[in-house]
Parts: sequence; structure tokens; C-alpha cells
Amino acid sequence: MPKEDDSITGGDPDGPLDPIDTRLVRVLATQGRMPVTELAKTIGISKTPCGLRLKRLVEERFILGFRAVLNPAKLDRNHVAFAQVRLRDTTEATLLAFNAAVQDVPEIEECHMIAGAFDYLLKVRTRDIAGYRRVLGEQISGLPQVASSSTYVAMETVKESGV
Repeated sequence: MPKEDDSITGGDPDGPLDPIDTRLVRVLATQGRMPVTELAKTIGISKTPCGLRLKRLVEERFILGFRAVLNPAKLDRNHVAFAQVRLRDTTEATLLAFNAAVQDVPEIEECHMIAGAFDYLLKVRTRDIAGYRRVLGEQISGLPQVASSSTYVAMETVKESGV
């Protein structure tokens, strides 16, 4: 018998999600607009328990929200760069200030604090390299306590699931 993929439950058989919740979350991760009736049918339970499970998963913050997956090419935002950012210091106040300020830069799609040779890794999406250069010079470099940055330009996105 094949082993159940436990990437969502973390492998703990008594983990926070039972097999039905796990199937529900997996389906919604790729088909977030699926009506509850269709979702229930897909995962093999009736509509009412499915709706209750969905409500509980949202309330318990397993599901943080629902959003549209946009087509960057249609929106003229094909250029993806990853910026490594090093801060002048890593005091709690500096980290909090950086974390807050990065929220206000719409071109930064993702921001991850990193344990390693630099402090943050940013995923930045712009129209082109000139747009990225502008964002780097005018916004990223001006974030609180930025000491330096290094950029890596993505040549092609092979997988981007958000799961």
C-alpha cells in the first residue's frame, strides 16, 4: 500500500490534520474557488461536514485566505529577481523595522529571514531589469538598516505553486 504523502501533516500520524482535512487542503491549494458542494464530492464527504471542516480550518488558521493567482505575463511583470539583503545590525528593533517596511513595497512578493551569510532573501517582480534597478535603488536600499544587497535574476520559473 502506498504511503500517504504527509507533507502537510508533517508526518505525525496524530498530526493536526486528519486524512480528510489533508485532502481538503490539498484540493483547495490548487482550486481555491471550488464550491463547497464540488469540494465535498471531490474529497468524498457530504456538503455539510465539508463546510464545517472548511470553516474550522479557516478559524484555526490552517487556511489563511483565498486569492487569485495572477498571470505575470499578462500584467507585464515577467522579470523576477532575488535579492539577498544584509543589515547593518540584527537587533530586534532593526528586524521589526525592516519587517514592517518591506510590507510597503508592492514589488516585493516574498521576504524571508535567512540564517546564514545574509539576513533576508527577497523575491522581487517587476516589468524588466530597469524596473528592478529602480526598485533596488529607490526602495530596497532605503529599507531600515540595509548595509548591502546582491541580486540574482531568474531566467525561467520552473515551479511556483505557493503550497
